[in-house]
Amino acid sequence: MKNVVKAGAIPWQPIGYSVGLHVVIGALLLVSMEFTPATDTLAQPQFAAPEVDIVEAVAVDESRLQEQVQRLQQQREAERRAEEQRIADIERRAREAEQQRQREQQRARELQAQREQQERERQQAEQQAQRARQEAQQAERERQEAAERLERQREQERQAEAERQRREEERQRQEQEARERAERERQIQERLEREQAERARVRQQRVMTEVERYQALIRSTVQRHWITSPSMRGQSCVLTISLARDGFVTNVQAGDGDRAVCDSARAAVLRAGNLPMSDDPDVAAQFRSFTMRFEPRFD
Repeated sequence: MKNVVKAGAIPWQPIGYSVGLHVVIGALLLVSMEFTPATDTLAQPQFAAPEVDIVEAVAVDESRLQEQVQRLQQQREAERRAEEQRIADIERRAREAEQQRQREQQRARELQAQREQQERERQQAEQQAQRARQEAQQAERERQEAAERLERQREQERQAEAERQRREEERQRQEQEARERAERERQIQERLEREQAERARVRQQRVMTEVERYQALIRSTVQRHWITSPSMRGQSCVLTISLARDGFVTNVQAGDGDRAVCDSARAAVLRAGNLPMSDDPDVAAQFRSFTMRFEPRFD
């Protein structure tokens, strides 16, 4: 440790100097007393040295002692300063070493912090890279899924379009077939209608012919049963006659015409009782209830 005189402490140099001086003087006196030859004070009387010489000797010794003390003090002071300097150097080197150690520790901490920061950054970069890879993989999966969905949608659209075309073709085919069938049916119907019209015309002609024939027969039958008089010449009467299926007269109603002619004509129909009736239903239907104008004949 460095010997440093603290402020307010009592300096030890003067006290030490005085104590050391008296110690040295005491030691010198003791040595001089021990090495002085022992003599019989009674046999050989001592002649005391003059007091001045003793004082001078003591002064010389004290001066030398003072010099020695000063040299010793200077030596000790030099040693102390050297020791202080050495301690100061040691402490300086210690401080420098401590500062260097602290700097090294700080540097080590900084390096450790840098390594930790770099490690964190590396981990963050790895995490970001991992997230980026995962996001890229997720994006790729989503892209593939979207592509698959799009392909499925396109396939469905193609199938739907194909089905629509098939249905459209089927509809057109059915419509064509329907038109052709309708055309055939129309042609058949027209042919049937023409045939039916022709048959109806032929039958109507035949019916009309038969009706006319039976009208002539009925008129002839009524004429045979009609009792006429010359006064009826030029007169006529309209009768409404109803016949049964076998030609039996069920009812006779007089219409427009001379009253006497109508009465005699009606009486002729009733006297006939049965009038000619065709076996053809169409012809017979014309005479179930019919109206005829009768004129008396005078042949």
